[in-house]
Amino acid sequence: MVNIFVSNLSFKFTEDSLNQLFQQYGTVNSSKIITDKFTGKSRGFGFVEMANDEEGHKAIEGLNETEHDGRSISVSVAKPRTEGGGGRDRNSGGGGYGGGRRDNDREKRW
Repeated sequence: MVNIFVSNLSFKFTEDSLNQLFQQYGTVNSSKIITDKFTGKSRGFGFVEMANDEEGHKAIEGLNETEHDGRSISVSVAKPRTEGGGGRDRNSGGGGYGGGRRDNDREKRW
């Protein structure tokens, strides 16, 4: 089984169209277009999981840098997710508002 990363997708691409694109190379277990969690719109990339490594690598070779919906898509083996899922560590502290100026702590100048 191979997990494939697909980027630079047209925002019109659906999971069905992504699935159909890869099915010409073999059995597709799943396809997922990543969407913005607030708007629900596509973020222009997704993942395809293919059942067979050989078919998956043929799909990568056959589809990488090909044009679909006016865009040249990038297709590669997906890198494994690192633990924590990215972003910053919530226990690291930091942040805040930087203090700011307090008028009552300073002598008035006028």
